[in-house]
Amino acid sequence: MRILIAEDDPKLLKSLVHLLEMNHYMVDGVSDGRAAYDYASTGEYDGLIFDIMMPEMDGITVLRRLREKGITTPTVFLTARTEVYQRVEGLDAGADDYLPKPFSTPELLARVRAMLRRKDNFTPDILHFSSLTLNRSTCEICFEGKEQMLSGKEFQIMEMLMQQPSMIISTERFLTHIWNWETTVDTSVVWVHISNLRKKIDALGAPVRIRFVRNAGYILEEIA
Repeated sequence: MRILIAEDDPKLLKSLVHLLEMNHYMVDGVSDGRAAYDYASTGEYDGLIFDIMMPEMDGITVLRRLREKGITTPTVFLTARTEVYQRVEGLDAGADDYLPKPFSTPELLARVRAMLRRKDNFTPDILHFSSLTLNRSTCEICFEGKEQMLSGKEFQIMEMLMQQPSMIISTERFLTHIWNWETTVDTSVVWVHISNLRKKIDALGAPVRIRFVRNAGYILEEIA
């Protein structure tokens, strides 16, 4: 397995490269965001470990550009414990996990193994429901050549609905799956994102709707 590490602290970068090599991974290490993007763009890596705060280009920007390019390599962000808003932004950009600093060696290795399992269980980049498609690489919904870009949370909600077509998904399930780490989120936030999704589906003219089922949840269905 080949891993790319991007970390601007030279001592930490050296330690991380050494640790992963000792655990039988092939590792490349870079110290700025521009190099991270150039290396990762080759698509030759099984996993990416990015620090968020880096010179040239921050880790979140790097990952967004990689996802826009269609690079789906699983990614873990390294963050300071206080960077809560950046963790949220990183997950929305397409990260699979984050690891707060300082971290223990066993935890890092466990996160790496989990990240690499995602690659082994890779799912298709395009989901279909009726004539509507969801592109997982670009976070866009498409219908008859027209496209609408989704925000991170809109994408996650739409992905859940399209993975379980014609099934009701409760508000609580959305909260648990998408906002499980943020316990103060109000249920109304789900309604706001679904309202935005409905507008984007309507803008495409797709024969699909997200219907609210009272006391149950939301369901994605075709319009007869």
